[in-house]
Order: sequence, then C-alpha cells, then structure tokens
Amino acid sequence: MQNRDNGLMDQEQKKIVAKIAATIRGLSMDAVEKAKSGHPGLPMGCAELGAYLYGKELRHNPKNPRWINRDRFVLSAGHGSMLLYSCLHLAGFDLSLEELRNFRQLHSKTPGHPEYGHTVGVEATTGPLGQGVGNAVGMALGMKFLARKFHRPGFEDLFTGKVFCLAGDGCIMEGVSSEVSSLAGHLQLDNLVLIYDANHICLDGPLAECCSEDTKKRYEAYGWDVVELDGYDLDAMEMLFGALRGEQKRPQLIVLRTIIGKGSPHKAGSHHAHGAPLGPEEVKETKEAMGWPQEPFYVPQVVTTYFAERLRSSEALELAWQSKWNSWKNSFPDLAAEWGRMQNHYLPEDLEAQLDKLEIKSPIASRSSSYAVLQQLGKILPQLIGGSADLSGSDMTMMKDFPLVKPGDFQGRNIKYGVREFGMGTIANGLSLLGPFRPYVGTFLTFSDYMRNAIRLAALSHYPVIYQFTHDSIFLGEDGPTHQPVEHLAALRAIPNLHLIRPADSNEVKRAWLAALHYEGPTAIVLSRQSLPLLSGTERSYKEGVGRGAYILKKEKNPLRFTLFSSGSEVSLALEVAERLEAMGKGVRVISMPCSELFDRQDSSYRNEIVGGDLGVRVAIEAAVELGWHKYIGTEGVAICMEGFGLSAPAADLAQEFGFQADAIIERLLYSK
Repeated sequence: MQNRDNGLMDQEQKKIVAKIAATIRGLSMDAVEKAKSGHPGLPMGCAELGAYLYGKELRHNPKNPRWINRDRFVLSAGHGSMLLYSCLHLAGFDLSLEELRNFRQLHSKTPGHPEYGHTVGVEATTGPLGQGVGNAVGMALGMKFLARKFHRPGFEDLFTGKVFCLAGDGCIMEGVSSEVSSLAGHLQLDNLVLIYDANHICLDGPLAECCSEDTKKRYEAYGWDVVELDGYDLDAMEMLFGALRGEQKRPQLIVLRTIIGKGSPHKAGSHHAHGAPLGPEEVKETKEAMGWPQEPFYVPQVVTTYFAERLRSSEALELAWQSKWNSWKNSFPDLAAEWGRMQNHYLPEDLEAQLDKLEIKSPIASRSSSYAVLQQLGKILPQLIGGSADLSGSDMTMMKDFPLVKPGDFQGRNIKYGVREFGMGTIANGLSLLGPFRPYVGTFLTFSDYMRNAIRLAALSHYPVIYQFTHDSIFLGEDGPTHQPVEHLAALRAIPNLHLIRPADSNEVKRAWLAALHYEGPTAIVLSRQSLPLLSGTERSYKEGVGRGAYILKKEKNPLRFTLFSSGSEVSLALEVAERLEAMGKGVRVISMPCSELFDRQDSSYRNEIVGGDLGVRVAIEAAVELGWHKYIGTEGVAICMEGFGLSAPAADLAQEFGFQADAIIERLLYSK
C-alpha cells in the first residue's frame, strides 16, 4: 500500500485511511456511551492519526507483540484510551470487539486508562499525564543502547524500531515532560517522535485560559526538530512520516492541529467533548453527519479485510528480520550469548557466593557497601544500566568500569539524568519496558517524593526498576530537615508491589541486591550516609535472612521481657540496647526487619515464629515516623520513632535530641509509664 516516491497517497489509500478513521470514531463513541463514562474527544480528534499509524506506518507484528525491533506507540494521553483500543482491535492484536463493548467494566481488557501487561499491545501504563513521554524517551534510549552494543558491519538494522508517542495539552504542561524532553534533546535521540495533539482544549475549558506558551520554540530550545501538521491532511502526514523514517537526525516534535471531538455537530472543538459521553442524541446525530450506520460497534468489512492483508505483510516483515537475526547470531555467537543473558535477566547460580567473597571494610556507610556490590554486579550482569539525578558521587551509583552515556554516543552504562528525579523515574520505567534491561536509579530518599508517581506506576505494572535511595534518616546531619526523610519509609512502604529494603550492614546490603534482582517488580534499597558496623548474625544466607524480610538476629539469654524490632542503621542501636538490658537480667530478642513486604509474604508458621505469641514488650526502633510499625508491635507496643521533622546539627547531637541513644531507650523502657 505504501507509495512514497512522490510523498503522496493515491485516492484508494486515502479512502481506506478515512474509513479506518471513521471506524475509530464510531467505536470510541459507542464504547464511551455504553460505559456511560470516558473521554471521546481525543479518539475522535486523532482518529486519522491512529488510522494512519496502525494502518500504514507502524512496523510491528500484532501476532508477536513482543518482537524486539517493533515500532512502539505510547499513548501518553492515556485518558484517550479508546483510540488505542480501537486501533489494537482493528490491527489484529488479541483484543476482541467484545472487550471494546466492555470498556471500563470490571475485569475487562479495556480499563479506563491503558495498563501494561493487562492488555496486549499496550506498551506502557499511562494516564497520569506526561509520564508516557518519559516512558517513550526510555524506550528510545534503550534501542540506541542495543544498536550500539550489538550492531556490526552488515548487521546495522537489527535495532531500528522507532518510538511514537501521542501527548495532549496536559502532558505538555506537566513538568515531567519538560524534564525528559530536555534530556532527549541533549542525547540526540533520533528514533523518537512525539506527537502533540494541539486541540487547544483542556478538560476544564479552552487551553488559553491557563497556558499561552510557545511550545514549538520551547522544544526547539531543547534541541528537537519541530514541525506543524494538519491532523486531517493525509498527504502531508504521508510526506512527513516518510521523511522521518529515513532522515531523522534528532528527536522530532509534531504539533498536530486537531479538533477535539471531531464529527460531533454540537460538541466538537469544546471541552464538553473531553471527559464525558456525548449522549445518545449527539452520538446519533454524529453518525448521521458522518454517513455512518447507527449500529453500535460497527466495523466495515473493507476495514477488516484491509487489516487482515496488512497483518500478513507485518508477519512477513518480522520473518525477514528474523532471518537476518539468525545470520547475526551465527556470525557473532559471543554477542548472541550476551543478548541471551540480557534478555533473560541472567543471574549466576552462585551469585550469592560471589558477593560473599567481596571484602568490604567495616564500619562503612551502607551507601558505600552498596557501591562496592554494584561494581561487582556491573561486571557480571550486562543487563544492569544505571544513573543518578546529579548525585552519583553521593548516592554512589556510578559503575566505574563503564563510560557515561553522551550525546549521540550510547556505549556507556551510566546515565547522567541531571536534576530531573521525576523524569529519571519515568525514563527508567521505559528502559525496563524494553525488556533486556534492569535499570537502577539513585537519589536521596527525601527526593523520592519528586518521582513518587513514577514509582507508583512501576509498582502497579511490575516494572523491575531498582531505586538506590541514600541519606535515609535524620542522621545525615547538618543538611537539616529539608533533606532529612522522616515520613518517606512509611510512604514508600504503603505502595503495593514495591519492596522497600533497608539493610543494617554490608551483609544485608549484599542480600538486598539479591532480593532486588530476583524480584520481577520495583525495589527501593534504602541506605545510610553514616558508617555502620558489621553485625554478628547478618552473615546468614539470603534464604534464611533478608530473603525472609525479617529474622531473629539475637535470641534472648534470659526470660523474654522485650522484643526489639528495627531496620537499617538503628539495628546496631537495638543490639546495644539488648546487650545492656541482658546485663541487667532482662531477656531481650532483636528482630532485624529489612523488608516488611517480603516478611508479610512468608508462610504463617514463619511469621508466627517471628512475631507471634508472647514477646514481652514489643518495641520498634527506627529513625522515621512510627506509621506501620504497630502492625507488628501492637497498639500497646512502644515506638521509638520520629514524631516530627529533624533539625540541622551533627548526627550525634540529633541522636541525643531525639532519643536514639541506648541510655535514653533503656530509660524509656524501664522507667517511663
């Protein structure tokens, strides 16, 4: 069907694209109307774009939606999900018409916003605006890494897929899109195409009521190429995308001029088409104006036939690539083996033993012991790729044996994200979505707030991103309460599917990394700035220690009077308290709980062994707010935790001020009412 010699489409091509667009409009209207909720405006306004991309442009195979060299389409403006669902159904992905009828219904494959892993063909979970742009940047960056690593003379077309992303006004206004677009321009990602649905309408009303910036100039300043395009001029669309396929040199922004709710006689061009059903009468009149059958969820046979033919050509496209891929594997077996390790997230069977051989001095900050572990892992695991939000020298995330990623140069494995925490989180999500990578990112724990929504989407969709959060408590000291996290442990523990691990010493740090690498979901490893001693009892195996989430670090010598629960840097303090109380004849048990999420998943017999029965007075010791600890210590338990924000002072003074000293804790346990 392609005819790009003169950059124009013939009449038959235009007719079929127009028919597909009309089908998208009809399906989107009907699904939203049947659900009595949803956003019809974007799918109707961008129907021609969807028809063109899925009907002509995208190089993919709907029957093998995980083909590594496919073009990817990310709907950052996830509220317009019916555009995507309509296109996926028509293109031949495993998404039935019945699922479109069940839009936004319980357990359907068509939720209100696209969810990765839930619906075949959805490349990323989107909806919180702007994050899809970051995901697309991460995917494009990942493809550049793969091309740089695996392409060889005669095999320069193995990783050439482009990433297309559709964003709305909300995405463009959200700050995260600025962060990631700035970095994409800096890195010269010439495989990224961002399409801005410039319909000048927000959910609340006209865009002019809240925004008057020149987006075109802003993106030019980022280092992007920028063009404007009439969203309904198919010839212009054909010329532009045809040129991009072979001539793109930088990331491309397409300012797509559209009409929200196009086709609706009374609501097109208005915010009334944005976030609510058109209404039965408006749907009826719209279909009449389109010359479209009133039959709900109508798909013309010509559209079905066309996509069946296109599916065959898509399968042939992948088969041709697969032949080239097989030749490459035969020509470069060592590279092919490296690819296999990355693709399968290879972990040596003796990885724990290898890490145990790693000598780490003591005392040492857990951020520094993690740095030592990371250097070893970088040599073993080619899938690891890392970066920091301008803090690599402080959060200790640099793999020193590998170079930095630079503009147009993607041989490195260390990404300087700049001071862009939220953007960093969304890009890491995009890297993980590509498949072969296990990305990790670093910043101070208090700045996890900046990237929290990216962490939340990683948890929702089980993206295997690792977060190295340092400066984990008030004991970072003089920087003061602006940088001292107190509520952040509880806040992150509250996110379902996120494993938060706060190791107590170097032994637990090694096993924290094992836990993160074995978990097919996101993990936050939370580390100290101050030095920590090596503790007796933490050398036990992963399966008997950190892998359990919590374990008895010290058993009582006398009849049990107190059970001390703790994590991270406060575990050594709990041991000191226990030793002194034991010297007084008080039986004390110490439980290290580096990861409550892992502990809660243990079988009931193990959990009862650790936290069941009469444990005497239960005490939690953690330099953070007490929220969450009463699940383990009970309502009558004692929480030696922070009750407010910290202060600017040396760590020793803060320990005295807030009662994190053995004398103060013993005084409270023995003599306070």
